[in-house]
Amino acid sequence: MATIRTTPQTLQISLTRTEKVLGLLRDLEVPLTAVRSVEVVPDGLAAARGIRAPGLGLPGRRLIGTWRRRGTKAFVSVRRGPAVRLHLTGQRFDTVLVFADDAAAVAADVAAHRTVPR
Repeated sequence: MATIRTTPQTLQISLTRTEKVLGLLRDLEVPLTAVRSVEVVPDGLAAARGIRAPGLGLPGRRLIGTWRRRGTKAFVSVRRGPAVRLHLTGQRFDTVLVFADDAAAVAADVAAHRTVPR
């Protein structure tokens, strides 16, 4: 399961080895200044939009990879349940959608780190 961690300057998303292989992704690190917004979505599977290219899609169970829509690219690693969606600016991905057991706490942590003066 992917993990989201914040440091005073960056947001780090770490994937398991299996997620990296199946989703053809690597760990993602972005500056907190690139995070435009953060939100909790109740169903991560339903929140993924676009065409998978490349990655793994097991309908109703697991989505890992890059999802593309006209002019946007999303980093996705979700399964059934709540997820955190991050909107980014000036990065390789426009959106990040990651499953989290306690999505509300993760979103609150990211939001708190974004507002701390640096």
